[in-house]
Formats: sequence, structure tokens, C-alpha cells
Amino acid sequence: MAQSSSPFLVSPQENKKPQAKLEPLSVAPMMDWTDSFFRTFFRLISKRVTLYTEMCTTGAILKGEIDKILKFNSIEHPIILQLGGDNASELARAAKIGQDYGYDGINLNVGCPSDRVQSGQFGACLMAKPNHVADLICAIKSKVNLPVTVKHRIGIDGLESYESLSNFVSTILSAGSDASIVHARIAILNGLSPKDNRTIPPLRYTDVYQLKADFPNYPIAINGGIQTLEEAKEHAARVDSVMMGRSAYENPFPFCDADSVFFGEPRVEKTRTEVLESFLPWASLWDREGKKPYLYLRHILGLFYGVSGGRFYRRFLSEKGPKTASGAALINLLLKQKEVLTARSPAKA
Repeated sequence: MAQSSSPFLVSPQENKKPQAKLEPLSVAPMMDWTDSFFRTFFRLISKRVTLYTEMCTTGAILKGEIDKILKFNSIEHPIILQLGGDNASELARAAKIGQDYGYDGINLNVGCPSDRVQSGQFGACLMAKPNHVADLICAIKSKVNLPVTVKHRIGIDGLESYESLSNFVSTILSAGSDASIVHARIAILNGLSPKDNRTIPPLRYTDVYQLKADFPNYPIAINGGIQTLEEAKEHAARVDSVMMGRSAYENPFPFCDADSVFFGEPRVEKTRTEVLESFLPWASLWDREGKKPYLYLRHILGLFYGVSGGRFYRRFLSEKGPKTASGAALINLLLKQKEVLTARSPAKA
């Protein structure tokens, strides 16, 4: 595989970062959202928060354009590859390819409730087959020397009790799972859309806390409905790690404080101007590579969340982004609007 000439990219051979453990804070894998463009942008806000790919199916990796699916920028570390599938040998092959690309860990999706995923017999429906999930984990671990974790729900229709959840975790732990990332809702596979499954089933954080109490030596992360770093800090006192999803995507600027709050780094105040200025080299690179500007500009809309004038900026990017030939030029226009962009740092913005 040819090495990239770009100073921003790394080839599989160049990617030699150490393996990641379950860090205290992460951003959830989200389809159509947590692509390399977003992850690169988020790294300009936080250097330490663990990032995840969108769910990548084994079919896409084994039969698709691998570079297009798996290549990422070196600043995205630590980054975990999330896989979707139910065939042990295919998952093992896909995981090995991910390791060769330099990912810091492999995560198995056992939480997605979409009809498309269910028709492939993977995602949340696998919670009904804990022994099969154990086989999948064993197969993956036979091919990689990375941490292999499982993202799952607290249950599904008909398997909604804590006892079922505990049995599932016990089974995957015995197979060598290195951690569970637990969405604290059941998935209702018959009757609710994926969107409704993110909000309608009630949150049961106490079930996740109980898991940690019952499996004290097994790393547990909590996910679901966590909106702020303050809430995340409260959960972190009960479990090993916190995963945040849409709140991190829709309002990323407060994560400027994440490295100090969760990782003990010195606090560095940033402004939106500074974040945008640091994004400019990436926009210029992607413009030169012929990437459509809206593919990456859409990911910075959340930078203007919750500030006076933010709606103007989001509309400006949303309307002009799909038409512009240069995202970098559009960002330069935004940088001239100082009244919003100089708002300082997360707590005060």
C-alpha cells in the first residue's frame, strides 16, 4: 500500500501509536457523523478524548474501498475502529486489517437497533445470543493484539432484566472482552425506530452502576443521555469511563475543558476563532485534494451552538457550504466576524 505524501496522513506502516486502554471520556460512534473530517475537527478541541469511527461493516471493509473506509489522520489518536457483523471469520479478518491501519482498539457493535442491521443479524439483536458474541470476540482476539471491547445496550425486547444483562456481560468477559461500553437503555427492536430508541426507552443508569459493582475488575463505560461534562464527571465517580454522543457533536466547544477535567492536563483557554484558525490548514488540504467542502464544513456547525449570532453562522455555512469551491475561503470569511468567534471558553461562552 503506497504511503501518502501528505504530512497530515499516515500509512498503515507509519502508524505506530501505542494501544489505547479504556480512557475516562470518549465520543460515541455515530453513523454519518463521526467520520474522519469530524474527528480531525474535534481533535482541535480535545487531544485526549477517545474517538470512534462510524460503525464499519465487515462487508464494507472486506469488499469495499478499504482506504476510503479506514484511512485516518494521525492526530485522530486515540481512535477505535467499531465493527459491525456476525460472522466470526469475517470480523477477525476485518479487525486484522484495522490493526494494520493503526487503530488503537477494536469495538464490536452489539447496540445498533436499526432494521438494516437487524436484517444482517448483528447489532443489538446479538444480545439475544451471548454465546455467539463470545465466539465473535474469541475470533477477533485470535487475530489482533489490540483491546477488543463491546458496545451494547442494557437489554432488548424480552431480555430486559438486570439478570439478563449480567449474564451477557459475564459471558463476553469469559471470552476475553476487554471492556463494555453500555448504553443505559434497552433497545426495542420491534416497533421503535433507531431515533426513538435513543430517547423513548427510559435510562437505567443504576443498572450500569450495578454492573460495575458486580464486575469490579472489568472496565465499564456508561453511555446514553449524558449532556454535559459536569454530568459526565458525576457518572465517572461510579464507573470507569463515560461516552458522550450527540451532545458532543452538536455542542463540541465545551470539550475544550475535557483534557483538564478528565485527564489532568493544564487548562488551556481557546476561542472559536482559534479553533477555526487551526482548522484552516485542514480545509486547505481537503480543498487541494478535491474534497467537497460541505463534507467537512457540516461538522463545524456545532461550534456556534448556544452563542449570540450562532444561528447566522450555521445558516451561512449551511447555505454556502454546498455551493462553494473552497471551504477554506468560506472559513476566512467567517473569521472576519469577531463578535461571536472571540467568545472565550467553554464555561463562559
